[in-house]
Amino acid sequence: MLNPAFIVLGIAVLLGGVLAVLHLREGAAPPPLPFGALHGLIAIAGFALLALALRGPPRGFTQGTGSFGTIAAALIGMAALVGLAQLAARLRGRRLAGMLIGIHATLAVGGFVVLLAYVLAG
Repeated sequence: MLNPAFIVLGIAVLLGGVLAVLHLREGAAPPPLPFGALHGLIAIAGFALLALALRGPPRGFTQGTGSFGTIAAALIGMAALVGLAQLAARLRGRRLAGMLIGIHATLAVGGFVVLLAYVLAG
């Protein structure tokens, strides 16, 4: 269950990168809302798969990575909360601040990298 979670979250990370580039272009209109919704739904599905995978047998304790799954889930969960704040701002018609996008991306990519270490070390 951990590998499917990693793959689904990887797809969400790639879509998020595309969204960030589309949003931060100079003078361009923000990306379409359905594209952002697709990113969010895929990310939440990956987060749910990760939560299910973490309920399974423990792994990585002999390599010192036993808590990496929990850390990755916490970072991705915080990224989801910031993503909800972005959605709320977007639905109110406000342009998203670059700082909010940066915080969301930092949390999400950080969680993904920790998850990568967890997957590869286990």
